[in-house]
Amino acid sequence: MFIPEASNSARYVDAAFLVIVGISVALLAGVTSVMLFLIFRYKRRRGTKAEQVEGGTALEIIWTVIPVVLVLVMFVIGERSFRLIRSAPREIMTIRVDARQWSWMFGYDNGRQSDQLRVPLGKPVKLRLSSRDVLHSFYVPAFRIKEDCVPGMETYLWFTPQQQGSFDIFCTEYCGLGHSGMLAKVVVMPEKEFDEWYAGAGAKGNRGLQLLLEKGCLGCHTTDGTLKVGPTFKGIYGRTVTVVTSGKERTITVDGDYLKRSVLDPGADIVKGFPPVMPKIPVTPEELDAIEDYLEHLR
Repeated sequence: MFIPEASNSARYVDAAFLVIVGISVALLAGVTSVMLFLIFRYKRRRGTKAEQVEGGTALEIIWTVIPVVLVLVMFVIGERSFRLIRSAPREIMTIRVDARQWSWMFGYDNGRQSDQLRVPLGKPVKLRLSSRDVLHSFYVPAFRIKEDCVPGMETYLWFTPQQQGSFDIFCTEYCGLGHSGMLAKVVVMPEKEFDEWYAGAGAKGNRGLQLLLEKGCLGCHTTDGTLKVGPTFKGIYGRTVTVVTSGKERTITVDGDYLKRSVLDPGADIVKGFPPVMPKIPVTPEELDAIEDYLEHLR
C-alpha cells in the first residue's frame, strides 16, 4: 500500500530509511555471497590437510573501515532528519493533543476542541502532547511523525502539511483493551476554509455531544449502535440491561439516576459482557445534566 509523503519531513525520513535498508541489503548480499563461496571452495575433501591461515593486515583494515564509513553515513542522514523534525520554527500554530483511553482530543488557542486534528495546508503546526492516564504514542504514517504521550510530562513534534486531504492517526503504544480503536484523522484544509472553521469556535452545537467528545466518552462508546469497549449510547435511555452489582447479576432499566451513577461511580454496576475498565470522569453537575439530556433523546 502506497503511503503519500504528505508533510515537509516525509521525504527526509523516507530517504534515511531507504539508505539504511539499501546498506543492509548490500551487506546481507555480500556476507551471504562470501559465505557460500567459502563453503564450496573450502569444503572438506579426502587427502586434504588443514592449514593454519594467518590474518592479513590489509584485509582487517578494509573490513574495519568500510563498516565505520557506512555507520557514519547512516548517522549523518538520520541526524539530519532528526534535527529537522525537532527544530520547530518560531512562527508556528500550536495545538494541544490530549491522549486518553481510548481517544484523542485536540485543543486550539481560541478554546475550540475537536476529535479531529484540523490544520491549514502549507502552514507549520506544532503539537504539544500529553496523556491523562497511561503511555500512548501519536503516529501519522503519511507525515512520518511519531512521538510518545507521557503521563505527567509534555512532549512535542511539528510538521508542515503539504497535501490536502484526510490522513490516519494511530496510537502505536499498547494502552489497554481499546488500543486498536484509538483512531483519529488529520484533516488538512485550504487556509481560507480552515480560517472559517477556526473562527466558528463560538458555535457550541449540542452541549451534551460536545461534552462526550471532550471527556473522551466516545473513545469507548458510540452513538450509532456499533459496539466498542463499552455499550453503545444509541437508544440507551429506557433500555433493559443486565448488570453485575457486588458480584451479583440483576436486570435494570436505564434511567437518569443509573446514567449519573455510572459516570460518578463506574464500578458500581458493570454491564454484563463488558470489561470493568471505565475510569472515573471528572464532571460538574451541570455537565452531567447536559449529558443525560443528550442521551435521553438519542434514538
